[in-house]
Amino acid sequence: MHDTDPSDLESFATILAGELPGRWTSQYHPDHGGTDYDHLTTAVWDMDQTAHTIATHGITHCAVLTRTDDDTRLLVIDHLGQAEGFLVAALAPADLPDAAYTGVREPDGLAVPADPFHAAEATTLHLLPRYADALAHARRNAAALDASLPEQIDLTWADDALTTPVPDSVALARLLTEHGFIPTRQDRLVLPGDDTAVQAQSVRALGARLAELGVGVGMRHPAPPAPASARPLPARATTSSARSR
Repeated sequence: MHDTDPSDLESFATILAGELPGRWTSQYHPDHGGTDYDHLTTAVWDMDQTAHTIATHGITHCAVLTRTDDDTRLLVIDHLGQAEGFLVAALAPADLPDAAYTGVREPDGLAVPADPFHAAEATTLHLLPRYADALAHARRNAAALDASLPEQIDLTWADDALTTPVPDSVALARLLTEHGFIPTRQDRLVLPGDDTAVQAQSVRALGARLAELGVGVGMRHPAPPAPASARPLPARATTSSARSR
């Protein structure tokens, strides 16, 4: 029997940790006079109600649940703006580069009642599987980035467009397409120049993302066409110096 009050965040998190599958610990971070836990909130892997609540209200106290087998972490906060209940969301791992999350759907958190047993069931059935899928996707991206990242990608002007060969790295190719590059049948990616302002913005944003990965960007103009080979001048007609007889 639990002799703690599950409506209290610290107690709720402690009970929840004991009901989740696997071995979990719970660490409570108390209110220190309005201190925001930015180092935790920036790692929240959520683009839904948990992110909205944090952005709207901030948090002054929370609990972090950690699965000791693999360091999976969950954040538990008050469901601010609601009469009761809590929000449980995943925290992204800290060992992956930012580019590894490209194209990965966030395992958005859950609004759960103050009953930790029902909350454990919902977390087990919904949040943890979503987290496992998202983490596997992000780790595949990271492996692709580590395997074949070039030191530099070269963008070549062709008329008003920029082109580059399709890179071997799947994650890098995806990064280019997310910044406006379009695949062609010639195994090249093309960034159209129909709107030069949009094109310039895409190149700047792409350059910033590549810089985070340690990849440079080279801008090249196509080689000028070879000059037409000079034709030999016709031989000049000469007058013989010998006198006719």
